[in-house]
Amino acid sequence: MWNLLRNSDEQCRKLRDLLEDSAAARPKAISIQELSEALSAAAQTHIGACVSCQEAAQDLLATREIFKGVGSATEMAKPRFATRVMAAIAARERELTEAASTWLAVPKFASRLALASCALLLVASVWLYGRPLPPANQQARTLAAQESLFEAPPPVNQDDVFVPAQENNP
Repeated sequence: MWNLLRNSDEQCRKLRDLLEDSAAARPKAISIQELSEALSAAAQTHIGACVSCQEAAQDLLATREIFKGVGSATEMAKPRFATRVMAAIAARERELTEAASTWLAVPKFASRLALASCALLLVASVWLYGRPLPPANQQARTLAAQESLFEAPPPVNQDDVFVPAQENNP
């Protein structure tokens, strides 16, 4: 019994595939009879007897009626669509490569900058350690001079102040 149901399901599946092929071959067909004209006599009798196959045929015709005014994807594709898409892709790739090429130069300049900084540091350190130190006396005088700038001046005595005499001219 189960084997009979499997055969029936398989036969219905094959018949639905044949109906779809017939519908593709006959775009003007509007009834089940017109769709099944190209099928064998056994397939036509099965469609007449099987309710699910009749419903599948009706669904196929209803779907065709719904999509009647809609063109296929090949009809809708415009001739320059592919060229526009390819141009947009190329433009995007150019933008990305320009941005990437800008940042590719940074490591080159960074290594040169590091090398120049090392050379400058080496020259500065040789100059600092290579210059002669001032003598110790000069350092002491310089230090004393700096300290005297910030000390308060000694108090002034009135006796020590020189006042010029006024001259009387007659």
